[in-house]
Amino acid sequence: MELKQAYLVCEEIIAANSKSFYKSFSMLPKEKRNAVWAIYTFCRTVDDIVDDGEDPVMQLSLFKREFADFLAGNFDRSNPMWLALNDVFETYDMDETPYACMIAGQEMDLLRKSFRTVEDVLDYSYHVASSVGLMLLPVLAPGKTAVLKDGAIALGYAMQITNILRDIDEDLGLGRIYLPSELMAKYNLCEEDLRKRLVTPAFVAVWEEMASEAEFYYQKAFETIHEYPVSSRIPVKGAGLVYREILTTIRKKDYGVFGQKHFVTDQSKQQILACL
Repeated sequence: MELKQAYLVCEEIIAANSKSFYKSFSMLPKEKRNAVWAIYTFCRTVDDIVDDGEDPVMQLSLFKREFADFLAGNFDRSNPMWLALNDVFETYDMDETPYACMIAGQEMDLLRKSFRTVEDVLDYSYHVASSVGLMLLPVLAPGKTAVLKDGAIALGYAMQITNILRDIDEDLGLGRIYLPSELMAKYNLCEEDLRKRLVTPAFVAVWEEMASEAEFYYQKAFETIHEYPVSSRIPVKGAGLVYREILTTIRKKDYGVFGQKHFVTDQSKQQILACL
């Protein structure tokens, strides 16, 4: 497979699976854009193994071995993800640590189905979302990793909490509850009501406290956004603002996260990005 074709396959994967990220990061220069597509495909592949794999434990173990082989320079050159990612690693000053962190985070979903504290949720979010920001930093802001690291971690926290608040129903179907049990107890939200898919005052109170956590970290992430090169600044901030709008969308729909999945409309995305 040719490298150009490998990147096209990666682009198709992000376009099909994350329209918000695709729209925001399509504004990047071509070389950076391609690198983002490859990194996203790596993350998506691991996520799909855990969520949709027939034997996720075995498949994730195999993927870990494939990644170790990749780092050693041994990989299937007919696989578009590995081919494109190899080019990214050769072009940019990449750190393998956040990639391993992502794999470990997905493994958490195989080992635990609930979380006790907000801090537990943040630790999980670091592994499955902040790691993505750390993967992207060498591409989006070469030489700026030190100054932008905390902001990238914060944006990962914010986006993952947003995912959690949007996907409560879907996660329940997978046997997972990401709302912290201590927070649920604080507002007397019992697991039975959650499983009944009831939007109660207690549910709204828990949802809003977690949303406040997300909004705190969005704000923290935006504090250093000016440190990004101009070519990356707008896509990164745009992705953050579009994702934050999911929270507003859910509020407007009276917290109806059960039985439907909320998205930001294309019109809203265009309005947000036009103001950057």
